[in-house]
Amino acid sequence: MRIEGDRVDVGGRALAAKSQKEEAIRYAESLRSPWASDHDIDSVCEEILLSSGLIDDAYARYGIRANRGGTYLATFRGVSKKYPHKAAREVLADLVKTTPGDEGKWFAAAKDAGLYEEALLLAGRTPCDPKTLSTAARDHAVTEPAFAVGAGMLALQWLVMGYGYEITSVDVWDAYRATLSAADRLGSSAEVKGRVRNMVAAENARDRFAAKVLAGELGL
Repeated sequence: MRIEGDRVDVGGRALAAKSQKEEAIRYAESLRSPWASDHDIDSVCEEILLSSGLIDDAYARYGIRANRGGTYLATFRGVSKKYPHKAAREVLADLVKTTPGDEGKWFAAAKDAGLYEEALLLAGRTPCDPKTLSTAARDHAVTEPAFAVGAGMLALQWLVMGYGYEITSVDVWDAYRATLSAADRLGSSAEVKGRVRNMVAAENARDRFAAKVLAGELGL
């Protein structure tokens, strides 16, 4: 195995073919440097273990690092596709552990897997894109109204706290209306509207952009 530019040439496969799996992995690991691609090395080591039928070992040692995608959702899908025997809940939990402080960014992955309770818990732990939450509230108002209300309330929470990129009044109204639409289906519009009102009226929120947008609608 040798390095050519930023790529790892998989000469180690020859070693692996001779039942020298661990030797091949140790050699690949020894090539780590500022000039080598960690992703390529992880992928080679993962492939060696998978080709040996050591699926759980491959997952534990390299499965997450070797399958990182351009987004959190892409990473979740990549790992899940490579290791279909792993429960989605387990894969998600393992991925979340790798990014402490970014739990909210795994919301879309949890939602994609139908793990709605986990999705809301993650989005409530650290900031999550309000627009993503608002879209989830709108798209699930009919099929998963309880989840939709939870996602909408979190969207409003993060908006009122000042989070979000290039937020406009349209974004605020979209989150509010999506939340109430889902609440209507649960017969809890008055209760949810009261929760939003309390959120907007909180002393630390009054001067926030989102709070000002909603103040008139809520009689504040």
